Amino acid sequence: MQKKIPQRQCMGCRERKAKRELIRVVRGTDGTVSLDFGGKKNGRGAYICPNPECLKKALRSKALDRSLEVTIPEEVIDRLQKEMEGADGN
Repeated sequence: MQKKIPQRQCMGCRERKAKRELIRVVRGTDGTVSLDFGGKKNGRGAYICPNPECLKKALRSKALDRSLEVTIPEEVIDRLQKEMEGADGN
């Protein structure tokens, strides 16, 4: 029997994909927002594809802000953009 692969929805394109394919943005219990590449940090998480277009859509619609119930800091958005640029070069 094949093991079930956890699925999560991208906040930009709204497609369901394998959890490992997505980047997790997490609001910690102390209210700070950070990126979680291991998927193990405590707090409320939201997922986004490693695609700059999905990030643009999520920011334009404020989907990440609503999902995490907090305004996403500019430095977290910058780090997300840098991670996505790095992923494109692979």
